[in-house]
Amino acid sequence: MSDTASAAGKAQSARSAPDGPDANRWKALVFIALAQLMVVLDATIVNIALPSAQQDLGISDGNRQWVVTAYALAFGGLLLFGGRIADLWGRKRAFVLGLGGFAVASALGGAATNEAMMFGARALQGVFGALLAPAALSLLAVMFTDGKERAKAFGIYGAIAGGGGAVGLILGGFLTEYLDWRWTFFVNIPFAVVAAAGAYFVIREPAGRNRSPLDVPGVLLSTVGLVALVYGFTRAESEGWSDSLTVGMFVASAVLLAAFVAVEAKVKAPLLPLRVVTERNRGGVYLSLGLAIIAMFGLFLFLTYYLQVVKGYSPVKTGFAFLPMIAGMITGSTQIGTRLMTRVAPRLLMGPGFLVAALGMLFLTQMEIDSSYAAVLLPGMLLLGLGMGTAFMPAMSLATLGVEPRDSGVASAMVNTSQQVGGAIGTALLNTIAASATTSYVADHIGGASSRSQQQLVQLQGQVQGYTSAIWFAVGILVAAAAIALTLINAGRPGGTAVAGSAGGNGETGEAVEGETAVPVVMH
Repeated sequence: MSDTASAAGKAQSARSAPDGPDANRWKALVFIALAQLMVVLDATIVNIALPSAQQDLGISDGNRQWVVTAYALAFGGLLLFGGRIADLWGRKRAFVLGLGGFAVASALGGAATNEAMMFGARALQGVFGALLAPAALSLLAVMFTDGKERAKAFGIYGAIAGGGGAVGLILGGFLTEYLDWRWTFFVNIPFAVVAAAGAYFVIREPAGRNRSPLDVPGVLLSTVGLVALVYGFTRAESEGWSDSLTVGMFVASAVLLAAFVAVEAKVKAPLLPLRVVTERNRGGVYLSLGLAIIAMFGLFLFLTYYLQVVKGYSPVKTGFAFLPMIAGMITGSTQIGTRLMTRVAPRLLMGPGFLVAALGMLFLTQMEIDSSYAAVLLPGMLLLGLGMGTAFMPAMSLATLGVEPRDSGVASAMVNTSQQVGGAIGTALLNTIAASATTSYVADHIGGASSRSQQQLVQLQGQVQGYTSAIWFAVGILVAAAAIALTLINAGRPGGTAVAGSAGGNGETGEAVEGETAVPVVMH
């Protein structure tokens, strides 16, 4: 059969088969990507607006962390539940409902008149974000099953997932400086309305819903366990690691999540089927991606403070300073990752990608008070973005590759969970390392500063010393992520045999080998 006839046959088959790819999938990708951008933006856009919002609403210094924490707790704690709801209700329905709820919560946040209203709106954003994010990724996973199409789709999605946080810094700075902090919330509404309307009319609900009864014990144990874990790390950042409540949160989280695993191994319809995480490729992705996010989220925080406090940049200028990182992510994801994904094994993109990102971090360890942006920050951020973009794209695809359609929601939720928990850990862990290094440096050098200006200089030098000390740890974390990706992940090897499926050996994942090139496919 000729190539033309073959292509025509495939197209006809896709149109006629009820489980075939949706003819509108590329249009659907636009709205899925828009929704993902909105969720990722919200993780950082509010940070730049926080000082202004705190002043307007009279939020105390002790309570201001809840603007960020309320969102993180609800989002991180409910992700697995949101993924299961997407499987149960249908991915399209969960996606549209999540967008609608997120828009309403954003409107409440923008109209907030006191701190209680603000905290409630942020928590509500987290609830609907936990429903929306897994639904978006699972829709993508089941709509794009052809190897080359999947590579392109996940290249776009990976670029947004990786670069959206940096875009949030730019947009947040612009809206705060030239309009009002309330627009960092209101800006979500047009995003949500357009994405929801487009999804409603364009997306066709994929087959393979999981209609099993809801695992209520699993929901309660996972939600409370993840909330305790995220809260433990966010509290450690402000109260210290030895704080009794911080330690109690970690102990409670360990007990609850261990009980959750025990329950999931026994119930007939688990919230998180263990086959999703015990398959070595998906497990490797969740672990390496979580570690990479730890390194990256801490860096966002340090670079923002370095540029604004040490270098004196305005919020808008700070946002634009992150542009090389965004450009690197888009290039790595859509040009390098997409072009090579169907030609080389995913680990050969993820491992080197994390190492290139670590090299970018190495540049940033050379920061000093008078460092040149062009000589130190520009190449560092460019390499960081290039490496992360190259690694994120195959990671996002592999995390849902080969998973049964009925499990796509929870598999997608696990990707978001690893990112959310990684972000909480990264912010708390690296910030603690930086604060400790700063305190030590200032204590050692403040005695030799006789004038007020010299004391201020020592304080600034101490801050930069803290940032670079923490970035050295981030370099090590990225190297560890690369090692995990290279050793644990073995899918898609050219000329190799099919990869075993879950722990039960049901052959969920396989490869289609064309000559010397392995093309990942989903085995329904």
